Amino acid sequence: MATHNVTGQWGEQLACDLLVTKGYAIVERNWRSGHYEIDIVAMKGQYIVFVEVKTREDDIVDPLDSIDAKKIQRICRAADVYIRANNIPHEAQFDIITIIGDTDNYRIEHIPDAFLPPLKTYR
Repeated sequence: MATHNVTGQWGEQLACDLLVTKGYAIVERNWRSGHYEIDIVAMKGQYIVFVEVKTREDDIVDPLDSIDAKKIQRICRAADVYIRANNIPHEAQFDIITIIGDTDNYRIEHIPDAFLPPLKTYR
């Protein structure tokens, strides 16, 4: 397996562990439908939470820089497909978790309710 895939899996496990300690219930990991993908789907209170995880080994480039308007649009489309396919009655929330470092030394940041979906209908 490629190094970046191992790093990504480690980061997603770390993100799940963090979310659980904060009272989130993990519903799905690496959910896919066609070209859409959601790293983590969780529940917290009355919210279905879609979590994007960005893991980097160094901080040369801020992981948040990779979450641009196009990425947000893809995440929101994926969330819409998920909600419709599973008939979810809850309000959606979008979180971001960034992890920089390795297993010996890392920094993790959770940004709850990181963005709102753009004002556009997805169909």
